[in-house]
Amino acid sequence: MHSYLEFEKPLAALEGKAEELRAIARGNAEMDMEQEAKALDDKANDLLKNLYSNLSAWQKCQIARHPNRPHCQDYIKALFTDYTPMAGDRNFADDHAVMGGLARFDGQPVMVIGHEKGNNTKSRIERNFGMARPEGYRKAIRLMEMADKFNIPVITLIDTPGAYPGKGAEERGQSEAIARSTEKCLQIGVPLISIVIGEGGSGGAVAFATANKLAMLEHSVYSVISPEGCAAILWKDPTKVEEAAEALRLTSGDLKKLKVADVVIEEPNGGAQRNKDAAIENVSKALAKMLGDLKGKSRKALVRERRKKYLEVGSKGLSR
Repeated sequence: MHSYLEFEKPLAALEGKAEELRAIARGNAEMDMEQEAKALDDKANDLLKNLYSNLSAWQKCQIARHPNRPHCQDYIKALFTDYTPMAGDRNFADDHAVMGGLARFDGQPVMVIGHEKGNNTKSRIERNFGMARPEGYRKAIRLMEMADKFNIPVITLIDTPGAYPGKGAEERGQSEAIARSTEKCLQIGVPLISIVIGEGGSGGAVAFATANKLAMLEHSVYSVISPEGCAAILWKDPTKVEEAAEALRLTSGDLKKLKVADVVIEEPNGGAQRNKDAAIENVSKALAKMLGDLKGKSRKALVRERRKKYLEVGSKGLSR
């Protein structure tokens, strides 16, 4: 069953009526409601296109958080073969909010690392809603070091509201782990490609996304703070969340203009949550192109270009 967002309620009403007509027809063989249902389907499709052609920044935040969007484990299952998961940071524990391991993409060996939020109550609790602890970032560092040693490209999939801010995480060095992971991203001499598939929240995302190529799905977001957090700090008013979302310039379109994102990956009409297969196929094509663009570059060139890219971020003004 599809889960509707607040701004999709008119769409829910139309699609619900169409389904009601079909249910009536199924219960009575003498009734033919298909023509009427088809007319409602057409209206719903037109409304869907209209809604998704004029989305606000806050609406994009809602879409990025949609529970039915494909998650890290969905992309790994669909895009990669011979995936061999690797666990633990060799220091404290394994963090289930971070997935990672060796795999093949189109036959090429790669190291895949990503945030996993989970898809039901049990798995969301196990995965800590995609909020990594220090051991998750230290696991990522270990995998990046391994990839660097064996000259294997690194692909990271970003989908986190932010790093976990709990007391235990802070005691075990959360800030240092994030900084070390970001540093490792800048140091490795292999292609590093990051794709924001949902939320890219603050340093928890930056620690995986300081890459040669940063791609964002069309309705994903990437920001230093959530709109709710920004509204609470700047205005001390939770009703200012829409203004905060606009001010943060967190959409893929804004970040492409600011040269933070290199590639915006188109999503199917209605978002990735309505057609997971099409969304994953678009990611596959974009990933293949980005890997091709980086192929053959020397280790020094990859490190130099990555460093140059992030030194230049912020040199462009934020005014529209």
